Amino acid sequence: MASEVAHMAAPVCLIENRPDGTLVIREKAAASLAQIRQPVVVVAIVGLYRTGKSYLMNRLAGKRKGFCLGATVQAMTKGIWMWCRPHPQKQGCTLVLLDTEGLGDVGKANTQNDSWIFALAILLSSTFVYNSMGTIDENALEKLHYVTELTKKIRTKSSPVLSHEDEDSAEFIRFFPAFIWAVRDFTLALEIDGCPISDDGYLENALKLQKGDTEQVTKSNMPRICIRHFFPSRKCFTFDRPTNRRNLSRLEELEEDQLEEDFLEPMNRFCQHVWGTSRPKMVPGGHVVTGSMLVNLMKTYVDAINNGQVPCLENAVVALSKIENSAAVCEAISYYEEQMQKHLKLPTKTVEELLEVHKVCEREAVAKFMAQAFLDNLKMYQEELQEKLNQKLEEFCQKNKEISLDRCRAVLLDLSQELKEGVHLGLYSVPGGYKKFMEKRHEIEEKYHLVPGKGIQAEEALREFLKSKESEAKAILQMDKTLSDKEKEIEAHRAQAEAAQMQQKMLEQEQIRLKQMMEDQKRSHDEQCQLLREHMEKEKKKMEEETDRILQHKLQEEKKLLEEGFYQKARQMEAEIQQLKEEKKNIFVEIAEKVLPHAVAFGSQLMEYKLKSRHFNTQLPKK
Repeated sequence: MASEVAHMAAPVCLIENRPDGTLVIREKAAASLAQIRQPVVVVAIVGLYRTGKSYLMNRLAGKRKGFCLGATVQAMTKGIWMWCRPHPQKQGCTLVLLDTEGLGDVGKANTQNDSWIFALAILLSSTFVYNSMGTIDENALEKLHYVTELTKKIRTKSSPVLSHEDEDSAEFIRFFPAFIWAVRDFTLALEIDGCPISDDGYLENALKLQKGDTEQVTKSNMPRICIRHFFPSRKCFTFDRPTNRRNLSRLEELEEDQLEEDFLEPMNRFCQHVWGTSRPKMVPGGHVVTGSMLVNLMKTYVDAINNGQVPCLENAVVALSKIENSAAVCEAISYYEEQMQKHLKLPTKTVEELLEVHKVCEREAVAKFMAQAFLDNLKMYQEELQEKLNQKLEEFCQKNKEISLDRCRAVLLDLSQELKEGVHLGLYSVPGGYKKFMEKRHEIEEKYHLVPGKGIQAEEALREFLKSKESEAKAILQMDKTLSDKEKEIEAHRAQAEAAQMQQKMLEQEQIRLKQMMEDQKRSHDEQCQLLREHMEKEKKKMEEETDRILQHKLQEEKKLLEEGFYQKARQMEAEIQQLKEEKKNIFVEIAEKVLPHAVAFGSQLMEYKLKSRHFNTQLPKK
C-alpha cells in the first residue's frame, strides 16, 4: 500500500559530496525517500554558489526557512539536500525538492565534481531549475558549460557501438526534465528593438544561434544548441532584487510586505508554475516514479559515477525494471494470499467453490501486477507470477483437503465410538453378531451423511473409515455361526465389490477435479493473454505519445533553424525527424518482443494435470 508523505520538518542531506570527490548516499535520507510509494514530483535547482538557490526552494516548500541560505561569499550547501513535502496542488503526489551544491566554488578542489552534481540533478528531477544572476548573456551561457558536457557524462544506450557524439538528442529528451531558467537581480527592460517581450521570449532570443564558423562562434553556440535540443519544455522567470542590500543578509526573516513587489510577483508566478505544471518524475515508457524507485535510480547513477563509469540511462531503467517487476510479483502474491484467506471459507463443499474464489483473487492480483510492471523482462516475471499463483492454488487445495479430512475423521471417530466399544467388549463375536455389526456400521454411515460442513474429502474419509473396519468385519463374519459357508462367501464378495465401487467413485471424482483444474488453467491463460494484449496497447499508445512529443519539438526546432538561416543543421534535424518516424512505425514490434504471450508456465502445468488424469484413468476398474 502507498505510504503517506514523509512530512520532513527540515531538509536533509541526500547525497554527500566528500572532499575527495566521492559521492555518498546518506542511508537515513534514502530510507525516508524509499518509504514514499506514491508518485514524486522532483524539482532540482542548480547554479553558481551564492546566487540564492536555496531561497527559491524554500518558497516552493511553502516556507521562509529550511534550506540554508547563508549570508557570505562562502558556499553553504554541500552535495545534494532533499526536502519532501506534501504537494500543494497534486493530491496523491509528493513534492521532492533537491537543492544542490553551488557550482564554481573557488574553495572546491575537484571542479570536475560540479559536472556530476549538475548531471545528477538532471537525471533525478522532473523539473530542472537553473539559477543565475544578472542577465542571460554570453557570460551567463559560458558559465552554463556544464550542459555541453552532458553527452560525455551521460549515455542513453548500453550499446558500445555508439559514441557520445552519435547519440540522438531524442533519446536524452525521453529522460530529461522540463527546464526553467531563473534570472535573479534582473534590472533590464524586457524589450527588443523597442518592442516588449515576455520572460520566455527573452530566453528564446538569448538562445538564438550565432552565425559564423569560427572556433569562438562554435563554442558560443554549444550551450545554446544543447539547451534547445535537450529541453523542449523551456520556461524563464526574471526576478528583481528582493530587497535592499542591507536586508539581504536576513532575507528569510522578512515578511511579505517587506519584499519588493517586482520580486514577489514573479516569485508567486514561479511557484504557481512549478506546482501546477511540473509532472511526476517518469522514465521512458510513461512509468511514473515513486520515492522508492527514485532511490533505486539514484543508487545506480551514483554507483556508476563512483566507479569511474558514465551513467547509462538504459541500464538504469533495466535495473529498475528488474527491481520493480520482482517487487510487483511479490506484492501480487501477497495480495492473492490475503484475499484468498479473507474470502475463502475452508473446507469448501466442492472444488468449483474454491476455484470461483481463486478466479476472482487471481484476476485482481494479476491486474495489480500489470499496473506496476515494466515492459522489460515482463514475460519472464509474468511466468514467475503464474507459476507462484499455481503453487499457491495447489497449497490452498491441499489445505482444503487436509482441513476437510481432519474434520471428517473427527466426526467418524465420534460416531464410531460405540461400535469400537462393542467390538472391544465382544458384543459382535456371537451368533448373529455380523448382522448387528453391519447394521451399526450403516447407522454410522447414515448419521455421517447428515453432518454438514465436512468438505470435499467426505467420501475419501468414509472410504478410509470403512477400509479400516474391513479386518474386523471379516473376523466377525467368519465367527458368526448362524451363517453358512456359502452365505459368508457371498457376503465377502459383496463387501469386496462395495469397496471396489467406492474406490472407482473416488478415482472418478479425482478425474473430475483434474478436469476442473485444467479448465481453470486454460481460463487463466486466456485471461492473461488478453491482459497482455491490453497492456501492449497501452504501452504502445504511451510510447507513441512520447515519440509524437519529441517529433513536435524537432519540427519546431527545424523551423527555427531555417528561420535563423542554419540550413545544414536544419537538414540534419530533418534526418533525425525521419528516423523518429521510422522508429514510431516499429514501436509495436519492439513491444511485442518484450511482451509475447507466455506458454511455458501454462503448458507445463497443463501437461502435469493431463498426466495425472491419464494415471487415474488407467487405475479405474473395468466395468
